[in-house]
Amino acid sequence: MTPEASNNFQNLVIALFIGLALPPALGFGTGFWVTRDNAAQKVNEAVLTARTTICIAQFINAPNYQEKVKQYLTLDYSAKGNFLEKGGWAKMPGEEKANDAVKEACARKMEALTH
Repeated sequence: MTPEASNNFQNLVIALFIGLALPPALGFGTGFWVTRDNAAQKVNEAVLTARTTICIAQFINAPNYQEKVKQYLTLDYSAKGNFLEKGGWAKMPGEEKANDAVKEACARKMEALTH
């Protein structure tokens, strides 16, 4: 193989490597492309955020809201999720019982709002 042909072959291999490796690295690295798992995780986070907002809104719009806040503040952390479930605020419309993740997220948000 002549030096010129060897050099051309080397350039071809480098160009091929860059052409195959660079687009995925840029696409995934910058967030323009996402995997199915990442997309599902982002969807779940968005749904949890929306459900937490609904829980807080239902709690705030409940009758005797101020009294319920006082009751809520007297509870320890583990009982707060159950309090939100028993009051019906953590239960989403159309569901039979509250989701544990929603109860926990709602309790954390309530903590932030009441302190």
